[in-house]
Amino acid sequence: MDAAEFKVRGQEMVEYICNYLEDVGSRRVTSTVEPGYLRPLLPKEAPQEPEDWDQILADVDSKIMPGITHWQHPRFHAYFPSGNSYPSILGDMLSDAIGCIGFSWAASPACTELETIVTDWFGKALGLPDDFLSQGSGGGVIQSSASECVLVSMLAARAHAIRQLRRAEQPKSPASPCPSDTDDDGLLDNEAAGEETATDSTYLPRLVAYCSRESHSCVEKAARIALVRLRILEPDEHSALRGATLAKAMEADVRRGLVPFFVSTTLGTTSCCSFDNLTEIGPVVRRHPDVWLHVDGAYAGNGFICPELRVHMQGIQYADSFNTNPNKWLLTSFDCSCLWVRDRLRLTSGLIVDPLYLQHSNMDETIDYRHWGIPLSRRFRALKLFFVLRRYGIAGLQRYVRNHIKLAKSFEALVRDDHRFEVCNDVRLGLVCFRLRGPDRMNQQLLAALNESGKLHMIPSMVRGRYVIRFCVVAEHATEADIEHAWEVISEHATDLLDEVPLSPVARKTPRTPTELAEKLSLTRTLSRRHSFVRSVSRVQYQRSLSRTSLYDGATPITVPEDEAGDDLSLSLSLGSSDSVVGSPCSSGFGGFGHGHGLAGLNLGNSFHCSTPTICEEDPLGLVLDQQRQKQQQQQQHQPQENGDQAERAAALPPPAAPTPASAMAKKAFSTGLLGRTPVKNA
Repeated sequence: MDAAEFKVRGQEMVEYICNYLEDVGSRRVTSTVEPGYLRPLLPKEAPQEPEDWDQILADVDSKIMPGITHWQHPRFHAYFPSGNSYPSILGDMLSDAIGCIGFSWAASPACTELETIVTDWFGKALGLPDDFLSQGSGGGVIQSSASECVLVSMLAARAHAIRQLRRAEQPKSPASPCPSDTDDDGLLDNEAAGEETATDSTYLPRLVAYCSRESHSCVEKAARIALVRLRILEPDEHSALRGATLAKAMEADVRRGLVPFFVSTTLGTTSCCSFDNLTEIGPVVRRHPDVWLHVDGAYAGNGFICPELRVHMQGIQYADSFNTNPNKWLLTSFDCSCLWVRDRLRLTSGLIVDPLYLQHSNMDETIDYRHWGIPLSRRFRALKLFFVLRRYGIAGLQRYVRNHIKLAKSFEALVRDDHRFEVCNDVRLGLVCFRLRGPDRMNQQLLAALNESGKLHMIPSMVRGRYVIRFCVVAEHATEADIEHAWEVISEHATDLLDEVPLSPVARKTPRTPTELAEKLSLTRTLSRRHSFVRSVSRVQYQRSLSRTSLYDGATPITVPEDEAGDDLSLSLSLGSSDSVVGSPCSSGFGGFGHGHGLAGLNLGNSFHCSTPTICEEDPLGLVLDQQRQKQQQQQQHQPQENGDQAERAAALPPPAAPTPASAMAKKAFSTGLLGRTPVKNA
């Protein structure tokens, strides 16, 4: 493709993009394809010869678009906003055309300097302390995601903590090199000088980081990458981490000989947009001078461009680093996550690797962003943020944020006006968590029906142990009409569901016969595999699936382990009656399971409770065996013994088969769809 053809095709693509974004509201929000749909539609190998552009674009329409979930759809209310706007698209277009790799100032001076300038602009607009700006000791950098911001901050904190430990525990003589120097073999110790010193890895088992149970899963992943301990703390009744909780945990770890080094807090959690209490946490962290305090404001942080919302960032002066994602709530397309640090030398000293081929003559007076993150190669991300900030202005972005908050409040009012529903979070920004008043299973069915309809798309979460539905305002030009339409669809589906499912069914006290059991199963398998919410998997697969995030997509099955220990499990009916506590934490040794994986009321200790209007019976095989034994006993009662020999032979017979262990029964129940779900193979 030459420049002449690019002009034509470029104009066509701009028109295609404009038509798509203008008409996206007429499409179904989510796709209806099944996994693996695309492979049979495309060739098995890349073409050897060039193909016609019109055919390529036709394949996009006929094969790619049917599998797209339309995040820019006005009826898309899942996750958080996926920022996008025409100025941002143009910025990415120009960045791709320039094609520079801005790992250092010398590699592309404007790429580096514009990133410094726009992060200063943005930091001032958010009201960050001056220490976080480049004119002071700190500065900003654009990373790919909040996950990378958390990881980079943790790695820098780890490096600083290890340096402090080495200095405190292995003081050097004046002639000895600095503890951070390497020897000729590349080891971070002084073995070459004849001194026995510990390498950095020696200190790793002692380091411990902290976060709330409401923190994003990226904190746990960062701790795994950094090979450090992570202590996950319980939030308060408002899903906020409190200072007293953190202080107690840190003091206990210090007494055990551990070394606190990193605390990750959140302003605007994923599950319910709660805010950790920085005014309490900050002073606790400052009592430990070498502990790094990070604040993750991936979604909510963008809202601090509005002065009235900065009440939620009180205590930010205690932070060592802060991140927020313009690609979430500031109309800038992915990837664009801004990270600010109070002390840039403390950040870069743990990440500098400086081979000769990357050095240049201006290193001492310029910023090289290759030292501020993990990758060497860096896109010209600052250009699109530069375009958005200039084209919308701070005032325009403030109007956008305030409109989302106003619409969320409108949706909250609609929920509160309907006695069938309840609001489950403090609605401060653009997220509303709500649910039907009833068992979790009912809310799962409501969400499955809504997502299946294609008229809306939302996802679930767990808030204080209860299954909730998240409604987030995401579209740039969202209106009151969009909110009213969404509530109309939700209300209609709720009415249909409540007409079919009794709110307070009475549990049967006596077990069903195998015939009744089979009839019940045939009636309850109403959900397709696509909306099966529980699927049994192997123990290894289950452990791999564990995550600290409370976010579930409403369509992907929740996994449970096949081999839960203990044969004293039993199935009992829990249909939301007054005897069951829907969403209560589990009381068994596996207490965190039900809370952390969406199965409120799941108790894997002495009994198995599932708050669903489905089957909850004794072991079917056990019922059959019991009936056979009863029939045999009746026959023996009517048939007198002929002699003592017969009695001896009867006594020598093996005992009746024991009922199938309830743990095996529970395994079978999940893997075969016994709980009213379509049978599926183990994942």
